[in-house]
Amino acid sequence: YPNKSRAEVFRGTISDAADFDPTADAETLYNAMKGIGSDKEAILDLVTARSNAQRQEIIGAYKCSFGKDLIEDLKYELTGKFERLIVSLMRTPAYLDAKEIHDAVKGVGTNERCLIEILASRDNKQTQDMVAAYKDAYGRDMEEDIITDTSGHFKKMLVVLIQGTRDESGVVDADLVQQDAQDLYEAGEAQWGTDEAKFIMILGNRSVTHLRMVFDEYEKVAEMSIEDSIKNELSGDFERLMLAVVQCIRSVPMFFAKRLYKAMKGLGTADNTLIRIMISRSEIDMLDIRECFRLRYEKSLYNMIKDDTSGDYKRTLLNLCGGDDDLAGEFFPEAAQIAYKMWELSAMTKVQLRPTIRPASDFDPAADAQALRKAMKGFGTDEDTIIDIVTQRSNAQRQEIRQTFKSLLGRNLMKDLKSELSKNLERLIIGLMMTPAEFDAKMMKKAIEGAGTDEHALIEILVTRSNEEIQAMNSAYQSAYNTSLEEDIQSDTSGHFCRILVSLVQVGTIFSHKNSDCELANACNGESDDMEMKFMSILCTRSFPHLRRVFQEFVRHTNKDIEQIIKKEMSGDVKHAFYAIVRSVKNQPSYFADRLYKAIKGLGTDDRALIRIMVSRSEIDLFNIRKEFKEAHDVSLHEFIQVETMIRQEVLKSCSIIAYR
Repeated sequence: YPNKSRAEVFRGTISDAADFDPTADAETLYNAMKGIGSDKEAILDLVTARSNAQRQEIIGAYKCSFGKDLIEDLKYELTGKFERLIVSLMRTPAYLDAKEIHDAVKGVGTNERCLIEILASRDNKQTQDMVAAYKDAYGRDMEEDIITDTSGHFKKMLVVLIQGTRDESGVVDADLVQQDAQDLYEAGEAQWGTDEAKFIMILGNRSVTHLRMVFDEYEKVAEMSIEDSIKNELSGDFERLMLAVVQCIRSVPMFFAKRLYKAMKGLGTADNTLIRIMISRSEIDMLDIRECFRLRYEKSLYNMIKDDTSGDYKRTLLNLCGGDDDLAGEFFPEAAQIAYKMWELSAMTKVQLRPTIRPASDFDPAADAQALRKAMKGFGTDEDTIIDIVTQRSNAQRQEIRQTFKSLLGRNLMKDLKSELSKNLERLIIGLMMTPAEFDAKMMKKAIEGAGTDEHALIEILVTRSNEEIQAMNSAYQSAYNTSLEEDIQSDTSGHFCRILVSLVQVGTIFSHKNSDCELANACNGESDDMEMKFMSILCTRSFPHLRRVFQEFVRHTNKDIEQIIKKEMSGDVKHAFYAIVRSVKNQPSYFADRLYKAIKGLGTDDRALIRIMVSRSEIDLFNIRKEFKEAHDVSLHEFIQVETMIRQEVLKSCSIIAYR
């Protein structure tokens, strides 16, 4: 909002009620609670239709009229999550924050995520008011309690944030921007070890405007984002805190959108987090949070709350949410700016792809061949030895082992492995022993053959491979199955989906076209078939760097997000294919992390998808995928596989070595 301060622009969903009468409201609440039972609907409708300042007046009027404490009566009449939500709405923002901090540090254990969320996201006045409220409510010093309950650099950064002294002048010194960017680089990526104090000083004190410019300059200096550097250099709660500070500097609404999503996804809901955010942001920026949520997760916050909660608790949360953005169709102004900036960052950032499997040092193919033969001959099979050798060699080294096994022992290693191993362990080990082209060709054949087609596997492979990889796969497919991949795709799929796959299978020059950004926007005004053909002509033929710019300009031309258009206007496998392309263009490791999550989560594990991704990405970007998985789901990929699957221990061990070597 240029020319306006944040305080001058109302982006909340709850505001002052017109014709407000605190005495009449106090009487309505009293009547709703007297007698047997209580009128919960009347309570939630009234409380969520008043601003916090008006609720404080109602508390005073209630005591004057009835000589009773309204909050105590609400606690007595209500129960469970609904009680927590309504009672929290009746507290002032400062006292609610103070209570959340107190609950986070009292007793055994500390809720570090709560401390991070609150202290990373509050401005100076909010922080100072919270510290004063804490002292008033508990007769204790918040800083002392946090110092007692935390440690290390995490504690030091929390103490800096508690001071509430971040520069809010808005004045930016260009020379200092460059100096800070250079200092952060030298404190982390440029040296062995990390100067955490420098990160704390700069990120804890500089203004928001200044730090946004520092982050842009840092990407030029380090050739990676500040977030990636923090992930590389820091760890644990300190890493989470610093990432939260950076996210809040970039966009507080996006930070809270991510927190809300993580609070509701998966089994169970983090109700305390959900309640805290919905209340604390309802009069500040809930509209922007809603739009950031839809932008990132392709689902409205309203609908996710609706699906994840129930009863009066749900109704109250939906009132605070204020509306369903899936019906709106377009961005609010700030969300459009965020979307545009996200594509800008995506286009500028050079992501360093990091594998988990590298060539083994002191490699001896003859010794490995002998060890594998020994592990397989006689009664029983030494699976541990096979796993340890195969998962700790690069693919090129495995090919040497295959050749040496035949020349030295006169045997076919692949046939021996197939006869000794079974089911998923066999699939995984054989997949690792193939060349990448052979493996991709086999995965394509498996996706096509038999009853039914694995469309998701076809999409995943074709969307994420380079021209060279597709060319090698086509050759391997022809060699292995005496037919062309294109012919098999055409015989097994149909319509626009078939055309998309055939287009992706072609190996030509992926090129840029200066008018394709306008063409994509104009395609949205045509008939459905025309739109799909136009999308195909652009999405399947342009380079990823070019498409990032196209999607950025699409936001500017239409005020809509390309992912939302695909979701709303297309269906079936065509939608899945275009969506996969967009996700890969935006962040390919994140796309694979999502594919792994879906392969493992739910009833039964899609073992083929799990094996396919672990094998194919292990020497490309599996480390990046792990990072994206942890960030999206707050659990390591290793732990998730272990907890969510019934996979054999041998397969789990193999996957663990591949992912965490």
